[in-house]
Amino acid sequence: MNRRPILVAAVAVTALALAGCSGSSESDGGADSPYRVLLTGGISAQGVLAANSQTSLLATKAGVQVQNEAGGIGGRQIELTTVDDAGDATIAVTKLREAINSGNKPDLYLNSGPSSIAAAVLPILKQNNILSMSMAPSPDSTDPSKFPLNFDLAPGATDTARGISEYAKSKGYSSVGVLHGSTAYGELFGEEMTSALQSAGLKAAGNEEYDAAALDMTAQLQSLKNSGAAAIALDAYGAPLGYVLQSLERLGWDVPLVGNTSVSATNLIANDPPAGVLGTPQVKNLVTQVFSSTVFDPNNALVNTMVDTMASLGSIPSTLILADNYDAFPLVAAAAEKVGSSTDPKKLAEALETTEVQENAKTAFLSRYNFSSDNHGPNPDTSELKFISPTKTLNGQFGNPAAS
Repeated sequence: MNRRPILVAAVAVTALALAGCSGSSESDGGADSPYRVLLTGGISAQGVLAANSQTSLLATKAGVQVQNEAGGIGGRQIELTTVDDAGDATIAVTKLREAINSGNKPDLYLNSGPSSIAAAVLPILKQNNILSMSMAPSPDSTDPSKFPLNFDLAPGATDTARGISEYAKSKGYSSVGVLHGSTAYGELFGEEMTSALQSAGLKAAGNEEYDAAALDMTAQLQSLKNSGAAAIALDAYGAPLGYVLQSLERLGWDVPLVGNTSVSATNLIANDPPAGVLGTPQVKNLVTQVFSSTVFDPNNALVNTMVDTMASLGSIPSTLILADNYDAFPLVAAAAEKVGSSTDPKKLAEALETTEVQENAKTAFLSRYNFSSDNHGPNPDTSELKFISPTKTLNGQFGNPAAS
């Protein structure tokens, strides 16, 4: 996911001891000490990153509250500390090192993206034997041979590309062009889309990259049109999405757009003008990829508990595409239960790879995670991935009649 450079100083660490935290101040991992969780997020960032970071923070706080009410992790109440990293990897690294050297080393580390932060902190987490769960996939974050204590909560480019290809095939789009940003995630998505289209028996009608700082993508779109694309698989996060839609409108090309989760995470498509483009010709051909939890369902109790708890803690400013961190707590709690209430990070990591833990964890963002000893990505079934036309959102969810 893309972000523009942000020059903001980090604020001081703010400790949030939630729902009955107890125990000694020493990081001894004993039953009487809290289970310490560190979240770094772009609290003081700008634009879409700020809104998404706030949603991530709410999801994290909600997960802590619900899990503490259920008994915590391994019998230890969870203590959450949040740090403002301003969406900057250098700040995130500095604050993580400070937490490690404080005498209260975190038991679990979470982030709120972007992927550059995940890539920067993973070596430090590995060196210090800290369990981590990431909502910002990086190229090797799911490789347990490199980072055995990290698990990605967010589906990565492989998952989203596979889902888009299956959707395109179901719609009869025989040739699909790919348009993606110059970010690390965008480039990976472009590679995975080409492979996924071929695996689905579809023609990859061009693969175009735009500079994430560009204001016009007409040339790339014209190239895809010339290549015979019957639809476009689109990666665009934040401001670039608006420029893509404007460029397509100027070109006058009436082509189906299939957005990935970066598109779904951009509030532009969920707001009426002038703040957004909802209801305008720019999105008439757009469907965007979301997860089941991002779409309102009055009968999904686990998701509704997540949403209601988040809403009780503050206004949810962006879509629930960024609510991944909620699931970290039921996953780790189920792992701790399997290993006899131990919170040793290596034992927890081994347990997270098992079918038993994945089935027992009461997760909501995704209904099921499929970690393995070979891959620490969520690997969701494609039934978890849905494609919807943009709507207004309520509490971060599309499709709620009360939002209209």
